[in-house]
Amino acid sequence: MVRRRTFIISAAVIICAIVVIFVLQQMGIIHILNGDKNEVKSEIFVEKIEGLSPDFIKGVDVSSVISLENSGVTFYNEKGKEQDIFKTLKKAGVNYIRIRIWNNPYNKNLNGYGGGNNDLETAIKIGKRATKNKMKVLIDFHYSDFWADPAKQQAPKAWEVLNIEEKGNALYHYTKESLETLINEGVNVGMVQIGNETTGSFCGENNWKNIALLFNQGSKAVREISADKKQDIQIAIHFTNPEKSENYDKYAMILKNFDVDYDIFASSYYSYWHGDLKNLQTVLTNIANNYNKKVMVAETSYAYTFEDGDGHGNTISEEAVITKNYPISIQGQADAIHDVIKTVSDIGEAGIGVFYWEPAWIPVPGETYEEKQILWEQFGSGWASSYAGDYDPKDAGLYYGGTAWDNQALFDFDGKPLASLNVYKYVNTGATAPLKVEEVIIDEIRVRKGQEITLPDNVVAVLNDGTKNKVTVTWNTDDVNAVRNDVIGDYAVKGSITESDRVYDVTCVIHVMEQNYIENYSFEEDDMSMWKITNTDNVTTELGIQEKQTDAKTGTKSLHFYSTKFVDFTIEQEIKNLDSGYYNFSINLQGGDANNTNMYIYVVVDGETFITETTVDGWANWMNPTIENIYIPNGTVTVGAAIQCDPKGWGTLDDFSLTPAKK
Repeated sequence: MVRRRTFIISAAVIICAIVVIFVLQQMGIIHILNGDKNEVKSEIFVEKIEGLSPDFIKGVDVSSVISLENSGVTFYNEKGKEQDIFKTLKKAGVNYIRIRIWNNPYNKNLNGYGGGNNDLETAIKIGKRATKNKMKVLIDFHYSDFWADPAKQQAPKAWEVLNIEEKGNALYHYTKESLETLINEGVNVGMVQIGNETTGSFCGENNWKNIALLFNQGSKAVREISADKKQDIQIAIHFTNPEKSENYDKYAMILKNFDVDYDIFASSYYSYWHGDLKNLQTVLTNIANNYNKKVMVAETSYAYTFEDGDGHGNTISEEAVITKNYPISIQGQADAIHDVIKTVSDIGEAGIGVFYWEPAWIPVPGETYEEKQILWEQFGSGWASSYAGDYDPKDAGLYYGGTAWDNQALFDFDGKPLASLNVYKYVNTGATAPLKVEEVIIDEIRVRKGQEITLPDNVVAVLNDGTKNKVTVTWNTDDVNAVRNDVIGDYAVKGSITESDRVYDVTCVIHVMEQNYIENYSFEEDDMSMWKITNTDNVTTELGIQEKQTDAKTGTKSLHFYSTKFVDFTIEQEIKNLDSGYYNFSINLQGGDANNTNMYIYVVVDGETFITETTVDGWANWMNPTIENIYIPNGTVTVGAAIQCDPKGWGTLDDFSLTPAKK
């Protein structure tokens, strides 16, 4: 009888253990591994990150979530059942929530500026839900009434008339009172960010002495609350543009010289714009080693689709032409997140975490743009409302609308989590998935009118496990026959490949262009000997070829300029052995912050100079100045551009063109 009871009890214990393990596995808390073999099955491949600290921050910024829910957005779990998004995030492995706070994001009639209307009250609501789901909170004080970033560091309306001492005192009290309220409401604040992307300016100040004073007033408030509440609240200072590595060392040195009190040097990192991960790791490692600071990535993201969910154009789109370090897919998004986490983790103990920016900012309900617009205006669920024009007339006041981030969310347009969200738990275990093609690499073909066109026999297929295979492509005969090398235009030739026993459609785009007599017209070739670039008195502090697709008209390269002093340079090329006749000359340029401009393109023929004035008018707003019907009698001409403006002006020049004129 005793033995039987023992057997029954043992069997019951085993059954209970099996049930517990099954439940924990379903919850994503544990994963069953067979030795070193990864048995976690998923829709995505994720390589396990060895040595990842159990305390590593795997965070997300969901500051817009309250305004989205108020607008009627619903979030679901993986099974399609409605579920609190914070529970979904926690189950996926997220352990930290970042929340931005604006002082007073409302106009005098209490209409919200949008972008989540993120005041203190909203932060409390988000913070309490994060805390309830056992996630810590990072409070990101912008110290502005709306967006603060490198281009905008406007002081709150209430502080605009204050001198620096008064502003510092106001910032101190605002920080202390806000933190005390958050903690008293039960929010588990683990970190405070003093400012957002404070790259050379902060809260209306652009003098480092004043900036440091404000930083320290914020830090003082955090330290006092931390002591009063007997909890360790870390302090972060946030910068961006790590690709300009020399600036990061300069910022850290300035903070040290002004005795700024902080714990964490935080950086934004978006692979479209901010260089490669090797550079990011080098830059942050140098900060950690040379200044004894912890480091982290405070913002990152990647697109999983080029689709636009709400009719408000996306920041990352096919039209914008981006630097694609990964396929634009759910797997590519997961790879991008994984690699940023690994990069920061590989720094060592100083590398403490990564935050993904706005993974829940998906479209609001509505059949038409106008229906969505009503919700954006009422609940602040778009990036900006029309009411923000009072505070930010040059940007929000002109371009207000929906979200430009929905294709970079970790939830689909209907609120269901993407498989890429699970990368946060899979970095601890690894995951496998069925093989499939994620992307086919086919270079666009650019030829001049009359040149022979040759389509590739093979293309590169990128699989979801990261491997690349060269595969044979079969082109559609009718599409091939429709291409005319004597007619200027764009032609799309469709084809197909077979990989992993599946057939995939592919497309090659052929651009038949005007004859262009300018060598290396788009700066894509390494040889620049045909160009003469003159930096007048070396006054332009940044002038050279930049590889960054978002700043190029075509291809990946362009001539970049920026200066902390005056901008003053020319670029020109001499072309010889032209047939006598009429020609047109043009360039493309874009940029901004250029005051007192003197910009023009020119053509010099037999000592006579022809000029057309131009300017820059915003990022990616390409200007196309042209000089038409220039008669060149002797076959030699010099063409170029002259750019002058006040300090802080920036921009790029690309796609110079000298073509025969149609007379």
